[in-house]
Amino acid sequence: LNKYHIYSLCLTMNNQTSCCVFDGELLSYILPPFLILEFVFGLVANGIALWIFCFNMKRWKASTLYLFNLALADFLLIFCLPFRTDYYLKKKNWTHGDAFCSLVLFMLALNRAGSIVFLTAVATDRYFRVVHPHHRINAISVKSAAILAGVLWTLTIGMTAYLLTDSHLFPYQNLTQCDSFTICTSASSAVWHNLLFLAEFTIALCIILYCTYQIIMQLRQRQMDKQEKVKKTVKLVSIVAVVFIVSFLPSVLARVHIWILKGNSVDCTLLRSVDVAFYITICFTYFNSMLDPVVYYFSSSLFKSFYKRVITFSLHR
Repeated sequence: LNKYHIYSLCLTMNNQTSCCVFDGELLSYILPPFLILEFVFGLVANGIALWIFCFNMKRWKASTLYLFNLALADFLLIFCLPFRTDYYLKKKNWTHGDAFCSLVLFMLALNRAGSIVFLTAVATDRYFRVVHPHHRINAISVKSAAILAGVLWTLTIGMTAYLLTDSHLFPYQNLTQCDSFTICTSASSAVWHNLLFLAEFTIALCIILYCTYQIIMQLRQRQMDKQEKVKKTVKLVSIVAVVFIVSFLPSVLARVHIWILKGNSVDCTLLRSVDVAFYITICFTYFNSMLDPVVYYFSSSLFKSFYKRVITFSLHR
């Protein structure tokens, strides 16, 4: 950190709220390569996934619909990545206006919430089909699943729409920063933003781990865990759990660390290194768009056969 010194500034926004703002010198070297990589691979992988969903998927099921919406959530992120890359290349200087700043931050939050919701939906769907095979929820029609997906999107939009109502621009020296995770002593929107960031992860993690554990235990009790079809189910729920934890846990831990430090001190200089660490771990959240196609691969034979053809073609060119 000595080579790329991080300057800090405590801005008083009003009588009740002060915010720590840090320069983006170090992040400008670290984040752009990762964001470009995530954009390219995410665009290709999810573009192929949506193409398969839209033009090659002949038989739709509820689980297929949840995966389709997961791919849509990933495309929200892919749209935003070029603008965030430009932002960090300019050392955290936002040049696209206040309204577009709020829109991009809203879409990033919506991507995270949507990804969490539909990964949880995939795990829950498999849980009911394996642990409660005769439950009426397993007979849900594609139309009903589409309505449920619409309700889930409405809820996630409702939970993240507050980002569209406030300005998220912060002046710093001759730069204008655009961030929703600036460290402030108080602010109703910031409190909600942080609570939502933690709550949506924690609740979903508990559900996914419970579903995964119950599926594995149920199959072992029935002595079915050696069957090939059953192995695929176990692989799928395990992959969902791994993708979820790898994508979202690092940033949550970093954010919790910030809350702990902020509770013990209001000195911005003590928070700067962990703030940098948080923005680096946010890249793991963006990796979700690259990892979700792995979930598609294990969930559908159509995806598996298509990916195998692509790999075979690439190796024999």
